[in-house]
Amino acid sequence: MSEPVVYQPEHFINRELSWLEFNARVLEEAQDPSNPLLERVKFLSIFSSNLDEFFMVRVAGLREQAFGGVAPQDVAADGFDALLQLQRIWQRTRELVEQQYRCWNKAILPALAEQQILLLKECDFDKSQRKIVDEFFRQRAFPILTPMAIDPSHPSPRFHNRGLYLAALLQRTSGLGPAELFAVVQLPQVLPRFIDVGGPHESKLVLLEDIIACKLSELFGGYESAHHATFRLTRDMDVDMLEQESDDMLRTIESRLRARQHSEAVRLEVHKEMSRDLLETLIGEEQLQENYFVEGEKYSEVYRVDGMLDMTALNELARLPGKDALRDAPFTPRQPLGMRRGDNIFAEIADRDVLLHHPFDSFDPVVDFIQSAAEDPHVLAIKQTLYRTSGDSPIVKSLIQAAENGKHVTALVELKARFDEANNISWSRQMERAGVHVVYGFMDLKTHCKLAMVVRQEGTKVRRYCHLGTGNYNPSTARLYTDTALFTSNKLVADDCTALFNFLTGYSQGHEWKKLVIAPTDLHRRTIELIDEQAARAREGKNARIFAKLNSLVDGETIEALYQASQAGVPIDLVIRGICCLRPGLPGISDNIRVRSIVDRFLEHSRIMVFGDAGKEHIYFSSADWMPRNFERRVEVMFPIEAPELKRRVCEEIIPAYLRDNTRARVLMPDGTYVRAAAWHDEPEHRAQRELLAASSGVQLPKLATPPAATETDASGKSKNASQKSKQGA
Repeated sequence: MSEPVVYQPEHFINRELSWLEFNARVLEEAQDPSNPLLERVKFLSIFSSNLDEFFMVRVAGLREQAFGGVAPQDVAADGFDALLQLQRIWQRTRELVEQQYRCWNKAILPALAEQQILLLKECDFDKSQRKIVDEFFRQRAFPILTPMAIDPSHPSPRFHNRGLYLAALLQRTSGLGPAELFAVVQLPQVLPRFIDVGGPHESKLVLLEDIIACKLSELFGGYESAHHATFRLTRDMDVDMLEQESDDMLRTIESRLRARQHSEAVRLEVHKEMSRDLLETLIGEEQLQENYFVEGEKYSEVYRVDGMLDMTALNELARLPGKDALRDAPFTPRQPLGMRRGDNIFAEIADRDVLLHHPFDSFDPVVDFIQSAAEDPHVLAIKQTLYRTSGDSPIVKSLIQAAENGKHVTALVELKARFDEANNISWSRQMERAGVHVVYGFMDLKTHCKLAMVVRQEGTKVRRYCHLGTGNYNPSTARLYTDTALFTSNKLVADDCTALFNFLTGYSQGHEWKKLVIAPTDLHRRTIELIDEQAARAREGKNARIFAKLNSLVDGETIEALYQASQAGVPIDLVIRGICCLRPGLPGISDNIRVRSIVDRFLEHSRIMVFGDAGKEHIYFSSADWMPRNFERRVEVMFPIEAPELKRRVCEEIIPAYLRDNTRARVLMPDGTYVRAAAWHDEPEHRAQRELLAASSGVQLPKLATPPAATETDASGKSKNASQKSKQGA
């Protein structure tokens, strides 16, 4: 019997660097000229938004560990300490930001100009444009702007997280005051970032900061600008929401939100032409690191950029009216049979389980499910978890209507959904005023599961209808994210859902779970059991297979279980959108594991797991990724897909589409880099999301490829085709 493998740090990829490579794949979509132009602009915006959150949460946490002595919450298997991670993050982020601005300056701006979308500077203005700028400044901007001088009698203001500021060195030309003055102006978020100065049939745009910069002498009367430049700070926003017990969770979280505005800076972005004097003033005020060395390599929290700061604002440009030809073609999601508006949705779910794959399948049945329950006189109760939803949510409105109609309505609202806390507080109060029984979950756990249950009187019996999903109850993001969901009236599932709601609202425990697998109690253990079962089958010479589609794979124990299954000969296909700490293709470690990531028009958010070969597979959907936080610090649900027709759809339509994608898929290599999947010899090009859209629209598609065959093992337990590599990874 061979000695068990002892896993070393080099067998794992660093979590933070893996995330940066995911964002690099987002940036690649902006760089890809095959994408419509304004979609490329949108991807530049998404890249910036992603990076902001990364710094506010992940980099902020590492900074506390490196400079504040805070112990890490999860110990990384890769062996990197906090300082080394910060240095590697700065190095890679600097490279990516340089690519971002090169893409904007060298590719996107010229392409926009070819489409008659022009970004003007002051020197480009003609007489009519200058008049528009003057009117905009005097009528809209000037009444809002607050000029702020900084000197001993005017202390530096507290610069807001992600606020955009114009800093200036001013020289007095008349009147009172110092001869030289350091001053700042915040660009108000209530004003548009791009101001149109063109005619009715042309798009000629000016950045807000450029308008304010050319009007500094009007804003600071008696002074003129000697030098000006924009800057932007990112602050630590990962304030511990619940570091102490509180009798009122809602008030506790409101106070933490206010505390965020006074947190430490973790990143300073400045225009490359900012003077050294201005830069040193800002660095000193915010106590940032600029020339810190880690193992002989530089680490800095200052980023000089060649162009407009805060490219999240490009989302405004991407929505420019009248430019539909420069965007992805609109689509109409499929309305499943029996689930269309006006159908008896409860009769349909009573008759059969229904699988939805958003956005290819419409989200309307989910909204209609709650709306119908609110209006149906036979419905007695509605129970639902809400993690994130839209500001003007039809789901929330339906829950309020149901309560007003006298039904018993319970909403489990997760107030700790990061960056959505304020929204959740607002509509929670609306529901409470309407009579909805609002519960805020646990102090030390996030309720991340997506679950709704309707209790209905049908003759002398009471029947329960359940909706379980991988995504949030948000109609807006349901058109932008891929997610999967199940409608069922299965009694065992309903028993488990009832028990889970009782646990969430009243700590009720002791239920024996029949169908659902719950975190933090059982999900981690059961996941590893399912992996180990396939490894055992392979060692016995039986067919075995593992497929998992996730957002992130981080948990060390789960990765080690996958390594052991690979060594037993189990073929493993992983579609991991974002972070993946597993290294595929390591000799003797992970030879049988293939990892791919798909970044495309829709954000891949569905979580699908398959254990076993064709005909005998166990299929699960889940709200959880394979991460320590999901296994240990969240309430999550993994639920089975058991109806034969639904299993066929997963295994014959959905999974093959993702595995054969050779245009938007990237393959993870053993060294941690990603390479574009490519068509093999004369193989046609495949693009998963496009093909799934076509299938949902009824367009005739080529016959779907058969999923990779389960690997047989010989008597020794060694895979007969273990040496065969996937086409894309070869």
